[in-house]
Amino acid sequence: MGGDGLIVERGDAITVLTLDRPRRLNALSHGLVRALHAALDELAADLAQQVVLLVGAGRGFCAGTDLKDQAAGARWTEGVGEVQAAYAMQEAVASLVLKLRRIPQPVIAVVHGVAAGGGLSLACAADLRIAEPTASFSAAFVKLGVSGGDLGSSWLLPRIVGFDRAAELLYTGRTVDAAEAERIGLVSRCVAQGTGLDAAHELAQQITKLAPFSTRMTKSLLNLSRDGMTLEQLIEYENRTQILMTQTDDFAEGVRAFTERRPATFTDQ
Repeated sequence: MGGDGLIVERGDAITVLTLDRPRRLNALSHGLVRALHAALDELAADLAQQVVLLVGAGRGFCAGTDLKDQAAGARWTEGVGEVQAAYAMQEAVASLVLKLRRIPQPVIAVVHGVAAGGGLSLACAADLRIAEPTASFSAAFVKLGVSGGDLGSSWLLPRIVGFDRAAELLYTGRTVDAAEAERIGLVSRCVAQGTGLDAAHELAQQITKLAPFSTRMTKSLLNLSRDGMTLEQLIEYENRTQILMTQTDDFAEGVRAFTERRPATFTDQ
């Protein structure tokens, strides 16, 4: 399924979202932003889909917000002033970051070529990032004369690479290549050129072999941890989650499979 610059491919348990505006390096147009919102809203309610892969078509991942779209006079909201319309668009793009964090499925971003500005923020909003050697990352906001903190970058980057490295990237807008991204922990791994999607599928398939409810609850706990809860608070949530999980059929199956030394068959029950 495609349209408005987004291709949505649903498998039995894995959904691939492909940003499909290759001539614009998959820059975020109004149509693409709306299509992403619609796809993420559907995924939030589709528990049969257990993992989401986010990729870019053509030569890059995403070059950020499409400035030519805005320069051509495109408006997110009609009937209001310029400032209000621009603010509505800003909120719409930024809320994609929130939705990527809130959907129950782990999200794996596969990055080749440029991931700049808003493209970097989308990649950072994913749970995991896999890079190919051509990948490059930059918080390019400051180079446009605006704040380095945009679309969640000032919250996400420090939690991924640490405060000092994040500060350097946000203050300078410099480009990080794939090798450095792997070294500083911006990506979990760098794989051979052209193999990023295969590597992401392999990882996703490992996740889908596990109890789906377990995966969803793990993402929930990781989100709470990122939000800055104290150790005591997070352990309290972990305790409640673990006892809740032990009441499921999948937990009973997991214990049986472990004692019988066989792979478990989980049913999300």
